[in-house]
Amino acid sequence: MNSLSHVQQVRRLYKTILRLHRELPEEVQPLGNNYVRDEFRRHKICTPTEANIFLNEWADYAISLGKQLGLQGIKMAKPLGKNLSTDNLERLRDEQVHQLYELLIATRGGPEDTNMTSS
Repeated sequence: MNSLSHVQQVRRLYKTILRLHRELPEEVQPLGNNYVRDEFRRHKICTPTEANIFLNEWADYAISLGKQLGLQGIKMAKPLGKNLSTDNLERLRDEQVHQLYELLIATRGGPEDTNMTSS
């Protein structure tokens, strides 16, 4: 049985993610940190079902990022991240797809570098 309250669990996960982001390349740290802050703020008020999904997905992200960075925080030679499956993409709401597109633009330096056109 977990002795931490829901709020404590959320804070611990949030701080863990920000700590992991310290190991990211300097040029992407602010982007990652701002995105995490924004997402956690957006989900302060959500249904219990949404909260469970949100926390599970961010916990998976933290585990995956921790593995990619290495146990001792040693940056690995392989690229960070993973591709989304078609099933996961199809489950996203329009707002989430738009957020991913904005993230793509931010990481590539502008819409002309994405090789995609906006509709």
